[in-house]
Parts: sequence; structure tokens; C-alpha cells
Amino acid sequence: MVDDFEKVMQRKFKMSSMGTIKFFLGLQVAQTNKGIFLYQTKSVVDILKHFQMETERPAKTPLSVNHVISPYCEGSKVDQTLYRAIIGSLMYLTASRLDIMLAVCLCAHYQANPNVHHMLVVTMILRYLKDTQSLGLWYPCDDGFELTAYSDSDYGGCKKDFKSTSGEVVLNKGEPAKETEE
Repeated sequence: MVDDFEKVMQRKFKMSSMGTIKFFLGLQVAQTNKGIFLYQTKSVVDILKHFQMETERPAKTPLSVNHVISPYCEGSKVDQTLYRAIIGSLMYLTASRLDIMLAVCLCAHYQANPNVHHMLVVTMILRYLKDTQSLGLWYPCDDGFELTAYSDSDYGGCKKDFKSTSGEVVLNKGEPAKETEE
């Protein structure tokens, strides 16, 4: 059916078929008969190299549990352009790396006036990426898909405006695809 659809599309539109998708808008795509795995390992490596973080020691989490990211952090100012470049690169990675979403979004609040404390947090995110380069999103195609969801929230936990913050994670019991060379 896929081949027939491709032929119909080629007759109606000017297009060509390049085979199985491997890259799409910066996302790497691994397809198997068990499902699809989206990841950005190449982008993570490029970002670490660009910001000269490939030799830094890895971090276990993108953000410490009792983080104190706030506009009132003491510290000298840092290069705004560099800080914004790192945040922009990290935002790009959140397409397949939901594990860094909260930390990156918290840091993005301080792009107008970043200081050394904010830069240390951003550096920790980069160090976390160093050890977790191959993480991504797994979409299984079997019917045995089982979701498990967790939610966490705190009342008044945001240091900027003291609003409630929350986080969720949704997991499945499937195994991620292994990339195969063809």
C-alpha cells in the first residue's frame, strides 16, 4: 500500500522518494518493526563541542533538587549573548528531550539579565547531556503499550513569582529501538 501511495503522489506532485527517513528537521529517526525512536544524539554532540563542554565531567541530573534559580541570585553578570546561545541550543533539544524541559525553561526566564549562578545551572544541564546523549522518544507499534504516569507539584515553589510548579512524566514499558546500520 505504501508503494502504491508513493506512485500516486509522484504522478500528482513533483516529488522524489529518498527511502526510509533517518533525519527530519534535526531529529534522528530509527525505525524498526517494533516502533520508532526519535533522538538528537548528533545535535547533543555538536552543542557540547560548540560550547567546549565535551571534556567536562558529567552530571547525574539536569537540575539539582533544591535549586535556587531566581532573579535575586547574587553574582556577577555573564555574557548575555553566550547565555542566550546556550539556551537557544537547549530549547532546540527539548523536541526529543523532555527530561531537560523544566530546567531549560527555568533558565530561559533569565536571558535578559543572566549572572554567574544562572550560567552554572545552564552548565549543569550541558554536563547532564554529556552522559545522556542517546536518550529520546520511543513510539512502539505493538498493542502491548502500557502507560505509567507520575505527577509532582509543589505549592508556591517558583522562586520568581511564588506560583505553584509541577512536573509530569509519562513512561511506557516498551524497549527503545536500537539503531541499525544499513
